[in-house]
Amino acid sequence: MWVAGEVQLLYLICPLRVMNRAKPKVTFATLFVLLAFAFLVGVAIGPVSIPLGKSLLILTDKLPLLEFSGLPSNFQTIIFDLRLPRILTGLLVGSSLAVSGTVMQGIFRNPLATPYILGVASGGSAGAATVVVLGFTSNFALPIGALIGALSAVTIVYRISWSRGSTSSYTLILAGVALSSLFSALTTALIFIAGPYQQHRVLFWMMGGLWRSSWTLFKILLPIATVGAGIIFAWSRDLNALALGESAAEHLGVKPALVKKTLLGLATAITAVSVAAAGSIGFVGLVIPHIMRMILGPDHRILLPAAALGGGVFLIYTDVLAKTIMQPVEMPVGVITAFFGAPFFLYLLRKKIVGGRMR
Repeated sequence: MWVAGEVQLLYLICPLRVMNRAKPKVTFATLFVLLAFAFLVGVAIGPVSIPLGKSLLILTDKLPLLEFSGLPSNFQTIIFDLRLPRILTGLLVGSSLAVSGTVMQGIFRNPLATPYILGVASGGSAGAATVVVLGFTSNFALPIGALIGALSAVTIVYRISWSRGSTSSYTLILAGVALSSLFSALTTALIFIAGPYQQHRVLFWMMGGLWRSSWTLFKILLPIATVGAGIIFAWSRDLNALALGESAAEHLGVKPALVKKTLLGLATAITAVSVAAAGSIGFVGLVIPHIMRMILGPDHRILLPAAALGGGVFLIYTDVLAKTIMQPVEMPVGVITAFFGAPFFLYLLRKKIVGGRMR
């Protein structure tokens, strides 16, 4: 069993490779500092500017000092009822997309894999367009429709690719591409027959944004995102083994079919609720895992939590830009993430091609 021994050695030295690339403690400390500052910036910057110092007083509930400072009383309402749930929702959505992207890239062993590879985004768009065209105007009608559409798309992809008790990675990808095209065509048809106001709602939602954030939406998103990501973290060692290949994973006592089914299901679930909450926000789940992998290495026990923090921080900062770059108009945050993510990805792609390999 020399092969199994060699694979076991590679599996065990993975953390040593991580330690040689960067110190995880320094990286996580930096991410937490960026996250803390992102909270301050997020509550302070917007159509109504609130000084950072005064924002800190409000967040720490120093009401006597706040009243003494002479700040308008509506500042507290703006921060606690509008900006804080938006920041927390952005943190959950960004973290979920980054974790899902890391899982997809690890399972498919493909750096181009994204959280939307199985048709989640196109299914969500079709579901959102359907409820809008049907005339539902409730605040939660559009997210619910998007969630149903996203889960329907993924279910169909799994049903198509399921054969003899297992699924093929290639079949999953091909089915996801085909279903994405089909649901995109359905969305286009619905937009075509919709009225001007309905078209505006659907198109604005498809560009991605956090303007629908509320404490109610956050409370719905929180348990799904945290439980899903927590279970994924618990399976990070199995994902390490799977990244070496299914045959190698079996030598290590890992059941590849079970790992793939569980992790893909959890990743698509947290992606679906993220799409329902914020629309299709691109490049977070593609670029952030790449950046964290470049800094920390391939060990998913460290890579997954780092990607979660990095994705949340990235989305909060880009949302601040979306709110302020074209005041008083708010730009969709999906546009901002694309402006940052696409050039970086093209640079990374070019670097790998010039280096003579693409992996």
